Amino acid sequence: MSLFHLFILAVIQGLTEFLPVSSSGHLILLPSLTGAEDQGLAIDVAVHVGTLFAVVMYFWADVRTTLIGCTRLVRGRVDTDGARLALYLAVATIPVVIVGLIFKITGLNDLLRSTTVIGWTMLIFGIVLYWADRTGAHSKTDSDWSMKDAIIMGLAQVLALIPGTSRSGITITAARKLGYAREDGAKLAILMSIPTIIASGVLLSADVVDQANWALARDAGIAAAFAFIAAMVSLVLMMRLLRSNSFTPYVIYRVILGIGLILWASS
Repeated sequence: MSLFHLFILAVIQGLTEFLPVSSSGHLILLPSLTGAEDQGLAIDVAVHVGTLFAVVMYFWADVRTTLIGCTRLVRGRVDTDGARLALYLAVATIPVVIVGLIFKITGLNDLLRSTTVIGWTMLIFGIVLYWADRTGAHSKTDSDWSMKDAIIMGLAQVLALIPGTSRSGITITAARKLGYAREDGAKLAILMSIPTIIASGVLLSADVVDQANWALARDAGIAAAFAFIAAMVSLVLMMRLLRSNSFTPYVIYRVILGIGLILWASS
């Protein structure tokens, strides 16, 4: 795979993983719209690993607190902020792991990888995000995260298994409707991505093991590095912009792209 192709794939993944515009939808569309070769599972795993390192670095204080909390959680103690955060993240991840396994076993994940599906999910869930952002209160911060809210956001995250929905987009939508301020809702949604990316990476890696070769390993390393840089840029810009801006620009992008894909698929 050429360096340019790896760069484009990694940048798309890195920039869109945490924006509410669906990274998986864009990665699926790239070969369909450009005629380029499908990147394959190994590169998919690599770019996800790159974005994972970015979010861990950006939110290192919270990740460190969670890791310390995990040591108490495994001993059955939920008596610190870190232990509670670790518990809520685990609970929020369970639904998407279970349903994700079902999709993988039944082959539904392959059946849904179509331009038409992505077009409709881009459009519909973009409008839902706009509604939630406009009607949701701003009364909660990330420190108010509760078991109930973790379960609701975790169930919402399951919808992201449908290409084009956007994992960050649907969890941010749920957070805004639950009353979390934009920046805090985005932070929770992004922290939820850590165990989810790890889980999806493990699932994908099981299919990649037999493909391993030096050329593929080199390409994967390059893709991961590019994705890490792009994801860091995306995180910094989005979190800064959310202090004074709504999610409307992302909604407009989703609606325009969704309508365009629907028309293109039906032509």
